[in-house]
Amino acid sequence: MKNVSQRDALFLAEMGIGPLWQPRNAPAGGADPVAEAAVVEAAPEAAEPAPAPVSASISAPAPAPAPAPAAREHTPLSAPPYRNPPPVQDESAWDDSAAPEPAAPDVANMDWAGLRQAIAACKDCACGAGRKPVHGAGPRQARWLIAAGTPSALDEEAGQPLTGEPGKLLDNMLHAVGLSRERDAYVTPLVKCRPLNAKGGDRAPTPGEIAACRPFVERELALTGATTVLTLGQVATNGLLGRALQEPLAGARGEVHRLGEAPLVATLHPGELLLRGENKALAWADLCRARSLGPRD
Repeated sequence: MKNVSQRDALFLAEMGIGPLWQPRNAPAGGADPVAEAAVVEAAPEAAEPAPAPVSASISAPAPAPAPAPAAREHTPLSAPPYRNPPPVQDESAWDDSAAPEPAAPDVANMDWAGLRQAIAACKDCACGAGRKPVHGAGPRQARWLIAAGTPSALDEEAGQPLTGEPGKLLDNMLHAVGLSRERDAYVTPLVKCRPLNAKGGDRAPTPGEIAACRPFVERELALTGATTVLTLGQVATNGLLGRALQEPLAGARGEVHRLGEAPLVATLHPGELLLRGENKALAWADLCRARSLGPRD
């Protein structure tokens, strides 16, 4: 046993560390400081219990197991317990609204089938459910491209542009200058879907609807190879020339404009001519101007 000096024994006594057991030969008058210090040093070794006899370990009843702690409710992310918090998932990776919008199809490179499909699937304007786009009609290779403003109820029902009485008058106008819809003229609406108001009646198209449909007409012009464009009415004329929709048609009539490389002539809509027959002379002059721009037969 290691001897403890009197000085160390006094320090231990000052810290309140007393003897764990008394030596048998301790003096009766009080504890020996040196013996007390020695007991303190030997205490850790004496603290280990001696191994129990084999017979005692067999016959002695096993101590009752401690009650299991109550199960703690947890979410799947907390089981098993993590030493560090689980990584936070990036919700934007699962949120469809955060995904980038797919690139719009390039109308300028479409063929006839792709163009028709793009018009049918277009969602660039608020035409609403049940929309019935009216595609252009006529020869795939045409001399004239004739653009009207919007489809009528009859056009929507027939799925063809310029039907009914306005269509018959257009046929007569073309025949007067030696052309026909079947052979020479591709006819198409500028706005492919019929614009409706809240009550289901016709309304004027918005600038956004015209901007959404204009690339379709420009592609139709390129695919047909038409060398002349004839616009019918104020909507088609102002929409293709980039003018304000409320500008009167009279400001564009009487001169030759251009849509890309093709010359453009503006005239009155056949539906308007049916209401105001006196304006047919103006339309005749416009047709003659357009006819003079192309090659003669």
